[in-house]
Amino acid sequence: MRVIGLMSGTSYDAIDAAAADLDLVGDSLVLRPLGMVSEPYDGELREALAAALPPGTTTLGEVCRLDTLIGQAFAAAAVRADRELCEGRAGLVASHGQTVYHWVAEKEVHGTLQLGQPAWIAEATGLPVVADFRPRDIAAGGQGAPLVSLFDLLWLRGRPGRPVALNIGGIANLTAPDGTAFDTGPGCALIDAAARGFSGGALAYDTDGALAGRGWVHGPLLDRLLEEPYYALPAPKTTGKELFHLGRLRDALAGFGTLPAEDVVATLTMLTARTVADAVRSVRATEVVASGGGTLNPVLMGMLAELLPGVAVRISDELGLPSGAKEAYAFAVLGFLTLHGLPGTEPASTGARHPSVLGSVTPGRDGLRLPPPADRRPTRLLLD
Repeated sequence: MRVIGLMSGTSYDAIDAAAADLDLVGDSLVLRPLGMVSEPYDGELREALAAALPPGTTTLGEVCRLDTLIGQAFAAAAVRADRELCEGRAGLVASHGQTVYHWVAEKEVHGTLQLGQPAWIAEATGLPVVADFRPRDIAAGGQGAPLVSLFDLLWLRGRPGRPVALNIGGIANLTAPDGTAFDTGPGCALIDAAARGFSGGALAYDTDGALAGRGWVHGPLLDRLLEEPYYALPAPKTTGKELFHLGRLRDALAGFGTLPAEDVVATLTMLTARTVADAVRSVRATEVVASGGGTLNPVLMGMLAELLPGVAVRISDELGLPSGAKEAYAFAVLGFLTLHGLPGTEPASTGARHPSVLGSVTPGRDGLRLPPPADRRPTRLLLD
């Protein structure tokens, strides 16, 4: 089956659409990557989304407007992917949507909200759409994240040692071979927030680590940032921009006077590297396979390598999976599993009581025609 996976992460800069041919062969799920296209959010929509996210406030009217506009933007990305990557022969779209809130209280996740109404995607493409993946795992007592963990476990199974999959997006997350998985803390969220804040919005992120590379790590500020209680919580755990945002950074900077922008960004880059490295050591990893936008920051990746002597740190491209497309491919896999009646979660990763078939299905133009349910869950993922 040819599947398009749609993903926009916590950096909310663009919609990634990755296409793949997926087939169940015995106990293996075989994935043949067909490529990825990326559609940046237009400036007005991105600003509206940023204004609605915590710590900002919003209205139900604005939530409705964003749900429609994001759905239309995802639909345009899916149409382009079907045309350019699939020769118009895609059979399914799997849409993660745009996370706008992850409700965590008293160390438990109570709900989550992803916007991007899938009916717009189904109408534009004529294809069935699997969306709204996270709530079912939360209803089963899980964190609803990281949902890429099952993909990671299937993909890295059989590699020597203790390989871990690391994704560095707005939030960084890790999956260990025993199924342990959790958000380590801010990936690029605070770095991006500082770059935008110091540049008056001219910079969306620290391109190539240029700001961090010119700065020095401010030890007292780093120590204050590391006091965040989230880091000491046991896995499974998840977090988001509800916790790691510009307002929290401003609180942390109080009392330090005016620090150079480069020093603040260098310190935040070290914060990400330090919290990721601590997480990697906690699961006794011998290899890190990294993906996500953070891997494009050479200063961050250099810091991480220095903090993990004796641990191989490599990019997922070396294993045949493009770093920037990995999450979109992961949701293509989750949508494929859902359509075949197969669970898309690993309870050890999310803390759920049991595995769950994820998401809701919006029929395509020809109605809903489900394939026969698969008789067994795959145990490994092979790249063709």
